Amino acid sequence: MQDPILVVNAGSSSIKFSVFETRADRSLAAKLEGQVERIGNGPRLEAADSVGNRLASRAVERDGHDGAIAAILAWFEAHVGSERAIDGVGHRIVHGGPDFAAPVRIDSEVLARLEALVPLAPLHQPHNIAAVRAIAAAAPDAAQVACFDTAFHHGQLPVAQAFALPREITAKGIRRYGFHGLSYEYIAGALPPECADGKVVAAHLGNGASLCAIARGRSIATTMGLTALDGLMMGTRPGALDPGVLLYLMQHERMDAAALENLLYHRGGLLGVSGISSDMRTLLESGDASAREAIDLFVYRIGREIGSLAAALGGLDALVFTGGIGEHAAPIRARVCRDAEWLGIRLDEAANEAGGPRISLPVSRVSAWVIPTDENLMIARHTRRLLDQARGSSTAAP
Repeated sequence: MQDPILVVNAGSSSIKFSVFETRADRSLAAKLEGQVERIGNGPRLEAADSVGNRLASRAVERDGHDGAIAAILAWFEAHVGSERAIDGVGHRIVHGGPDFAAPVRIDSEVLARLEALVPLAPLHQPHNIAAVRAIAAAAPDAAQVACFDTAFHHGQLPVAQAFALPREITAKGIRRYGFHGLSYEYIAGALPPECADGKVVAAHLGNGASLCAIARGRSIATTMGLTALDGLMMGTRPGALDPGVLLYLMQHERMDAAALENLLYHRGGLLGVSGISSDMRTLLESGDASAREAIDLFVYRIGREIGSLAAALGGLDALVFTGGIGEHAAPIRARVCRDAEWLGIRLDEAANEAGGPRISLPVSRVSAWVIPTDENLMIARHTRRLLDQARGSSTAAP
């Protein structure tokens, strides 16, 4: 395999990975993908080629992120080549803070700065960093690159990033950062020609969910803020919440910071409202009234935020659905589009059931689309380009 790029997306209980081969023109071709699942509870390595043929399915001997990374690299060495053949490793890093506005080569200084951001993304950042350290220990010669979920939103106007707080507070880096940036960056580059230069709201809907206003390929505003708690209702997160609720819970229910963190990250959203599941598929199949209530609230919040972002854009030309729910839940797309008829969207029911790509009627003033995202490819492109630039390559990856 020529100059392979390994992409790593590390979570608390799994590490997903992809391998991309570098073509002669420095573009990339997806070759392998897999994951180590159930870290902490009998981990297993699963891997398949680009057309879905299973290449590996076996238990991982050592637990933890170190064991998972060691298993991935050992499998890679056995089936592809030695660790020295890995030309670079690209990591999804959720929070880049105020300083990291673009991908960066990871060294000890960068790693220390990323660790300082853990309080802003406690569900994600520690596991992202654990994977970086595990690669450094197991494959010290492999160049590692951090690609940030916040970076795409760095170009927003200051007014879109500001909180109405005293300057001595905001001077500490307290501002709206936004997330899912790698997904939105991919979508911005994959828009159909008729709306590529227009005013677009992209909806990344999954267990984590957000919306992004995009104009001429740039992020204008987004629903998430300092952390990934703000904005839309999500799988287990409530989204936008009156801060007074937290004060009430602290003062009258004696909830401390740890209890509030658990509530906000793990007990709200679809799971909290339904009392059944955080998985939209389960809720759509359920006949329980609480499942319907959760879905109704999820759709309602999306509709309100679409209106807000259309105002930020000064109009709307297209609505794009992506992410696990956005790409696969036709009933959710249908309800969102119907609620947005006032903006000029006319749903094509048959096209929506078929999954698009266009799901609006030709007469629709605002078009609607389903565009599968590919954050891993975005990470691989950034990694390839950064390494080639560092080595003085005359051809950057497209």
